[in-house]
Amino acid sequence: MDMQSFLKSVMGSVDAKDAEKFVTHLTDDATFRFANMEPVKGKENVKQAVAGFFGSIDGLKHNILETLEQNGTVVCRGEVTYTRKDKSRLTVPFANFLKLNGEKVKEYLIYVDASQLYA
Repeated sequence: MDMQSFLKSVMGSVDAKDAEKFVTHLTDDATFRFANMEPVKGKENVKQAVAGFFGSIDGLKHNILETLEQNGTVVCRGEVTYTRKDKSRLTVPFANFLKLNGEKVKEYLIYVDASQLYA
């Protein structure tokens, strides 16, 4: 699997706010956690949670600065810019940990301080 193309597809689906396409990258029993929220388990539950988040903002754009891959885990670090419903923006650093099962993500963990997103 070409990891850069895979990450481009995953992050592209997020930046497009396309929950349906996003979950095509996940295993059926995937676990997803955004920041300090409770983990969500199962592809359909993840799709609903992600779609709800996408609906709460006007947009987002990731800038990946670095990726590391080792033993079935991919880490990508960068900055994400959120566009709020009032069109103001917030840019914060993030780190995503993707634990793979074959060519699908079994565990998707997002470390980001989004505490000011709805401020």
